[in-house]
Amino acid sequence: MGLFLLWSEQIDAVEPQPPPEWVREWLAKRSQTHQQQAVKTAKASDSAAQAKRAQQRAAKVDAGLADLDQWLQDIVRQGLAALPSQPYHFWDQAAARLVDAQAPGLARRLRSLAGMPHSGQNWPERMLRSLGQLHLLVQGYRRLETLSPAMQAEVRSQIGWPQSQEDLRQRAEQGDPLVTSAKDIWQVLGQVTFEEENLQGQRLWLWGQQSQTSAWVLNFAHGHQPLAASLVPGTCFEGELIFYPGTGLQRAFVASQTNPLPQPASPPAADSIEAAFSRYTQALSQNPWLEQYPLRLAQVQPVAQGDRWWLQAATGAALPLSHRFQQPLELFAVSGGHWLTVFGEWDGEALLPLSVWSETQFLAMGS
Repeated sequence: MGLFLLWSEQIDAVEPQPPPEWVREWLAKRSQTHQQQAVKTAKASDSAAQAKRAQQRAAKVDAGLADLDQWLQDIVRQGLAALPSQPYHFWDQAAARLVDAQAPGLARRLRSLAGMPHSGQNWPERMLRSLGQLHLLVQGYRRLETLSPAMQAEVRSQIGWPQSQEDLRQRAEQGDPLVTSAKDIWQVLGQVTFEEENLQGQRLWLWGQQSQTSAWVLNFAHGHQPLAASLVPGTCFEGELIFYPGTGLQRAFVASQTNPLPQPASPPAADSIEAAFSRYTQALSQNPWLEQYPLRLAQVQPVAQGDRWWLQAATGAALPLSHRFQQPLELFAVSGGHWLTVFGEWDGEALLPLSVWSETQFLAMGS
């Protein structure tokens, strides 16, 4: 105490000296201990907060699914004949309740049904199938614990539970069996652009030349922001994809890539129409909520029958082209009476061509 009093009253009489080694070691160890405790406390707090948010979201989703289940039962009880007279608000209001329940995947599916009663023949059959898929999602989520881990992930993904790419990277590095990755030379076969509320969307289809694997990448941009342009149909890149957990045909994101490579001279391995549908049936059995599926068709030609265009094979098998496809005459001109290899997106009803290979050229059709 005397030294402290002397220092406080006659500070010039005390010459500053470096602290002894034992003091420096003690201070460093004390500081390190405090930092470790702070990190542990922050992690515990963050984990507790995440668990609480997940519990709150689960409660909202449960309530939203109960409401959706009652809404579906009311439609079936009243019959489908009344649906063509329902305004868009009928569908949008039900979808908005699902958004409030933090189930955006279900809300998007519901909004897509609004125009179906005015989409031509066989709409009741297509509507009943879509309503059945929604009902299956509700029942699957209620019995989530009875499903396989991969199917659990698929159901949660279809409902709209968020999954960050950074989290998926960490899970892949830690060896999570549900999050796989693949290094390959990836061929960009085609892309589809679309709008979803205030978002611009881009769906890209890739083909692994070595693994013979299909993958799809989904990008979004807000408002008038440009979409990513690093993947261009007609190019290749060497890189790694990380796949989202799920079943059947899985979405992926590009974890790493090199500069684009030129498109190979030959098209990717393609199937007959019959073989392509066999693959599609298998994928649908693994994921009953599959909305788009990539078809690589060999030895086909565009033909017009009435007011509809088709892709026809030498065997006589044929697939209808989507009404969204705006380039049937260009596809016909590229064919010139010869067989083509066509890549497109099948939605269960029609094919949307996205790229085509003739004997001499590659052409990206785009959408």
